[in-house]
Order: sequence, then C-alpha cells, then structure tokens
Amino acid sequence: MAQFIMLQGTSSHVGKSIITTALCRIFLQEGRKVVPFKAQNMALNSFVTADGLEMGRAQVAQAEAAGLLPMVDMNPVLLKPTGHASSQVIIDGRPVGNMSAREYHKGYSLKAFEAVKQALGRLEASYDTLVIEGAGSPAEINLKDHDIVNMRVAKYLGAPVLLVADIDRGGSLAALVGTLDLLDDDERALVKGLVINKFRGDVSLFTPAVEFLEKKTGKPVLGVVPYIENLGIDEEDSVSLEDKLDRPQGDKISLAVVQVPKISNFTDFDSLDCEDDTALYYARHPRDLEGADAVILPGSKNTTEDLLFLRENGWPQALEDFMKRGGVVVGICGGYQMMGDAVCDPDKTESDLGRVEGLHLLGVTTTFVKKKLTSQVTADCRSLPFGGGCLTAEGLEGYEIHMGRTEADGRDVYPFIVTSRSGEPCCSPAGAARRDGLAWGTYIHGIFDNDDFRRQFLNGLRRRRGWQPLPQTRHYRAEKEAKYDRLADVVRDALDMDRLRQIMEEGIQ
Repeated sequence: MAQFIMLQGTSSHVGKSIITTALCRIFLQEGRKVVPFKAQNMALNSFVTADGLEMGRAQVAQAEAAGLLPMVDMNPVLLKPTGHASSQVIIDGRPVGNMSAREYHKGYSLKAFEAVKQALGRLEASYDTLVIEGAGSPAEINLKDHDIVNMRVAKYLGAPVLLVADIDRGGSLAALVGTLDLLDDDERALVKGLVINKFRGDVSLFTPAVEFLEKKTGKPVLGVVPYIENLGIDEEDSVSLEDKLDRPQGDKISLAVVQVPKISNFTDFDSLDCEDDTALYYARHPRDLEGADAVILPGSKNTTEDLLFLRENGWPQALEDFMKRGGVVVGICGGYQMMGDAVCDPDKTESDLGRVEGLHLLGVTTTFVKKKLTSQVTADCRSLPFGGGCLTAEGLEGYEIHMGRTEADGRDVYPFIVTSRSGEPCCSPAGAARRDGLAWGTYIHGIFDNDDFRRQFLNGLRRRRGWQPLPQTRHYRAEKEAKYDRLADVVRDALDMDRLRQIMEEGIQ
C-alpha cells in the first residue's frame, strides 16, 4: 500500500513546491518509487508531456527530482488565468473551455475532482510513495466548500499533512497558529507537523519559537529549513520575478525580458540566467532597456491583450529605437506572434479583441484557431543570421503550446524547422528572422535549454560587443540534477526525517 505525505501552506509562495521537490529527490535516493502530485494548479507556466498533454511546470521539476518523465496524472487539473477573473480550464491535459472564477468554483470544480480521484487511483497502483502539494492555504474560508486541492485531497487519501510557513516574509508564527485555528477539527487532526521555511541566520536562536509553537499548537515542528541562495530550480508563478528586476552590470551580456501582464513560461530563460557571462532581468517599462544587449518578448496567456498593453505603453517605438542602436529582439511563442504585423482573433478565442496591430518587427501575421497545439518537438536551426555570422544547430529539443496559425509574407528568412512532433517525422516551419538578424522569433519553448544553441546565441551578442566568444562549459540539464541533489541535502539536514517517516507509516491514525 502506498504511503502519503502532503505539503500545505499558510499562504501561496511559502515554498511548498520546493519542499515537495526536495522530498521527491530524498525518497528517490532512498530507493522508493516516488511520484509527485498536485490536484489543481493555477499557473501560467506549463509544460507539454511526451503524449502531447499540458500540465503545470512545478510538477515537471518534481518529476525530474523523482527520476520520472512528467505525466499529466501528476497534475490533472490546470487553470491558466486569461484575465478578467477567468481562466482556461485544462482537465487531464486538454482544455475544456474558459470559465469565470464563479463558474468554476461554484459549478465545475467538484466535477473536476472526479479527474483528481481517477489520477490518484492510477498513481497509487503504480508507486509506493506519493508526495502531494496543496495550493494557497487550506484556511481560505470562502473557497473551502469547493476546494479540490487541499483538505479534500488529504481527507480522500487519508494523507498526513505538513503545514509550511515562510519566515522570510515575517509573521510565520502567527500564520501557523492562525491557519490551524481556522481549520475544522477533523482538518486540524490531519496536520501532523509544522515546517518553518526560508530561515536566515543562526537557527539555534529560534529554539524558543519552536518550543512556543509546539506548546501552543500541540503539533511537532519537524524542521527549520534555511533560505537557499541561488536555488536554480524552476519557479511556478511570477511572484518570483520580483527578485529579478535589478538593472544589469556592464561587464556581462545584458538580457532584458519584457514583463508583460500575462507573461507565461518564463522558465524558458532560466538557462540563460545560469550562464556566468549573462545578467538577465525583467523590464517593466521601455526605459528599462537602457544598457541591454538583447530584448526577449516571452510567451503570453493572452497575446492580444499583452500586445495591446505594449502598444499603449510606448514599446513599439522603444523597440525600434533599440534595434537602431544595434540591439537584438527575440520572441518566444506569444512574443514571436507579437513581433509580426498583426494578431487576429476572429472567433474571440482569447479575448474580445478581434485584431491587434503587431510590432512590425517580422513579416508574419497570426490568426488564432480554437484547437491548441501541444506537442514535444525536435527542430533544426538552419542558418539564422546573427552576430555577424550564422547560428546553426540540429536536434534541438523543446515543446510547443499555442493556438495561433502564423503565415509569413516572404520578406524574412525561416531558419527554424520542426523535424519531429510528438515523435512523428515532419518538416514544419516554426519561426522567422529578419535578414539582418536583429529580430527573430520561434514557437519553440525551451530552445535555450539546448547548450550549444544557447552558447552560440550568447557568443553572437559577445561579438557585437567586441568580446571574444566563450566555449560551452555549462550543461543545463546535468546541472539541474546537481541542484536537485543539493536541495535534497539541505532539506534532509533540516528536517527530522525519522519523525517524517514515522508519520507516513502511521498515516492519520
């Protein structure tokens, strides 16, 4: 019979995802057949599985830590906010429609719980350990009746719960005590331990607080996890971007990612941020482009509205001026669509905006269709003019998530060719580039995770600065594995693992 442990939090962004990831790696190292699970995710960062299904990015990192390929049973319900208090609802990896918050929570969420139960049944049958992540806080009284991700899951499985608080943001003791006080008696009984996360300084000075918590709540404190600098593991939501707004220094390649309101899949740029010769930051205003070598337009969950935001806030002129100074503009997925002449949405698939004028950086026009393309791909980059030479690479791995059909007018070059989609051979264009190399875009998410392509891109920018190119020494995917090991080491040392194993063995008795 499978054993369970569930991580719930006093609020969002307290570190539930990271501790879940750590436990997945710890249990893998112990020889367990472990799998992560989150019933419902609300996030704009998503991923496409090998069978073309869409799931939350946090569970992808957790799957990697558990030594598994990501699969949609790990996250059967995904909500992708589209704006105006509405989200695209994705069940078992496929969109079922857009719903308002009221429509979903008052009418659909309990139906979605059927998919949650079915996914849990399949995982229980195949794995001996489930590490389960909640969402937000279980004490959100207005949502409890329709909650399908916190206590409803714990009750359904009979899973013991660890309650996590973030001490770095302050008020963690009050948050733990208050959360427990707001729970119903049967819910409070499921909480078998407390975890303090992101602690800075001498942990021995925190002993009186631990003693207070245990006496006040009657719950053991299983550990105080230190704040981990340079964690380097995929973040789930854009709260983490607040840490990346500082302007870069002049001794590195400066990469400015435009922080549009509906930014998605910003993990596309984590591999760039990990390089020693780069300084990546997020730009909220055109004035933030000063000193940048390249500007990246990221993916978007609502391309038409984000494009309108850019047009209304001076970005077209700013990008034109940036390119006149020799800067390079790159677009990924929705960012690529925005770089064209127009984005059209005749069926109002994304919003009520039927057509928005593009940035006119590339000779392409995108029209939205109702069916979303989700697939893992292999692609080639064939002679992309860039940095005074040509960037070429074969066998690039990535994935596509988009609803647009993009048509080109022939004035550009088209170096990005998908050679296989979901394992089936093909020959499909997936991007465009200006002939002078100052602007290019592609539909391929994760393209910078390919080491050789990433280094060629950065060396092209180095040459534009008059700097010597550097050899490729970083191996992103291998380094991620080392980061999972490091995370596991830190969390293992911080938690009372013997007590945790005992809690899992005893269940909710």
